[in-house]
Amino acid sequence: MNSEFMNALSTLEIDKGIKKEVIIEAIEAALISGYKRNFSQAQNVRVDVNRDNGSIRVFARKVVVEEVFDKRLEISEHEAREGNPNYEVDDVVEIEVTPKDFGRIAAQTAKQVVTQRVREAERGIIYSDFIDREEDIMNGIVQRQDHRFIYVDLGKVEALLPLSEQMPNESYKHNDRIKAFITKVEKTTKGPQILISRTHPGLLKRLFELEVPEIYDGTVEIKSVSREAGDRSKISVHSENPEVDSVGACVGPRGQRVQTIVDELKGEKIDIVEWSEDPVVYVANALSPAKVVKVNVFEEEKMTQVIVPDYQLSLAIGKRGQNARLAAKLTNWKIDIKSESEAEELGLLDETEAEEELEEGLIEDSEGFEDDSERL
Repeated sequence: MNSEFMNALSTLEIDKGIKKEVIIEAIEAALISGYKRNFSQAQNVRVDVNRDNGSIRVFARKVVVEEVFDKRLEISEHEAREGNPNYEVDDVVEIEVTPKDFGRIAAQTAKQVVTQRVREAERGIIYSDFIDREEDIMNGIVQRQDHRFIYVDLGKVEALLPLSEQMPNESYKHNDRIKAFITKVEKTTKGPQILISRTHPGLLKRLFELEVPEIYDGTVEIKSVSREAGDRSKISVHSENPEVDSVGACVGPRGQRVQTIVDELKGEKIDIVEWSEDPVVYVANALSPAKVVKVNVFEEEKMTQVIVPDYQLSLAIGKRGQNARLAAKLTNWKIDIKSESEAEELGLLDETEAEEELEEGLIEDSEGFEDDSERL
């Protein structure tokens, strides 16, 4: 090695952020192993790399003793004092043993160490960049796929989209651009591994943050998300400002904001409902687009009993129970849905009470849609 090599290390420190001293220390450690391997030396040695001109010297380290038993590791007190009269027993003496052709080994070793350290540094930088993006959304380009993963280029690294995290109504081709939610960033022996998802509820939440300025600036808060990817989702929103229509902000002018998200999710239906701290109102809202007559709350069981008009029963339950299931996930309350006629038979709702509550319009569909066709 020479001064040009040391200058190259200085440049590397600037470009890659790898400290020059760290690389030199790694080279010294590697040269010790190289010296012992190539010259069959078992003694303790120290390698010194000159920080200015790059010259390399190898020193054998021997302990000063009264009587020598192993010449490779020990030196007599008399012999040590020939070089320096101040040496005493148990001191360590360093004797230069640099081989004549050690430069060639040093050059090869230095190249290997630098290459390895650059690779490690680049992996570390990528990991640092992406660990902060965990649970965030990123754009990527589909590169290839196999029976387990779709490999998506995120710029600096290739992320993995597992089969279980792919939307059932989507197919992917080479060079397709997709938005994905980063679920996990891990360090592995082969570098950072980024796992992404298209089915995670967090993807829906991040998409709304991108499309709705009121959510991004905190005026409107997303309280909860429940999702069956590729089919239907529910999202509850709330604003502390009484003048802000949280649902309307998410829907956007003529439904443009939510439609953009629906298009990104390939037609996935999205119900946006108003959050409430009152479980009666919240559960009724969550069952949108169905109208609700009455909600009975059982705090201890964390359960609600919901009564709906007979003609709304199938709408409240939804296809294969989907609407009720998503509402339960959204509110974190168990929901038992009964029709008015069934409730009256069980004595849960008399005719007078039903008429009064329907007339008062106790709970309206939070989105104000008249029929299911107006939902997105």
